[in-house]
Amino acid sequence: MTDTPHILVVEDERVTRAFIVATLREIGAVPTGVGKLSEARSAFCERPFELLVVDRMLPDGSGLDWVTDLRKSGQTAAVLVLTALREVPERVEGLEAGADDYLGKPFSPLELKARVRALLRRGHPPRRHVEAGAVRLDLDRREAFVRGGEVPVTDREFRVLERLIASRGLAREELLEDVWGEATPETSASLDVFVSRLRRKLGERGLPDAIETVRGYGFRWRGGV
Repeated sequence: MTDTPHILVVEDERVTRAFIVATLREIGAVPTGVGKLSEARSAFCERPFELLVVDRMLPDGSGLDWVTDLRKSGQTAAVLVLTALREVPERVEGLEAGADDYLGKPFSPLELKARVRALLRRGHPPRRHVEAGAVRLDLDRREAFVRGGEVPVTDREFRVLERLIASRGLAREELLEDVWGEATPETSASLDVFVSRLRRKLGERGLPDAIETVRGYGFRWRGGV
């Protein structure tokens, strides 16, 4: 985690927003709280944020739609979506919109802190970069490139891609433990969404078969040429 991570909190319920802001200050973050999408867009244009904590349902629009727009524009800030919709289909929808994690309401301050720390944490930077054929990962800046062209990825997408390239083949449970810290039905569903997103992004750069699913095992990296 950076020394003073700046976090944008987009939550229309005033008491909940104040609770989130106070909780984030306890971990040394600098939170900015807003209650509308219009205010979030303005704040996001004024300064960079390491993390966005976004309510799904806002008075002037959908938080998920905004996250989708950010991803389409190439923004890679980590995103934690908050919502009262807690079922797996809603979680998958949030992840497919571009979120990195999904936290159902109500939630405890301890869980919020843990999720935020996990999203802000930068892992495995001992080497400057990793190359696998056409793919190059910049470990310091957490950026991915195919044939010299940048592939916009979120931090968690980067971590999945990094582990697959480093291992060449990885069991599903091991990948879940490495990236999410636990192997559960929820994280397993999340992994499928992230792999799908990476396949789409790599496919757009000419590597449609870079990640192979190994039935009964996990995934194998095939994009090194």
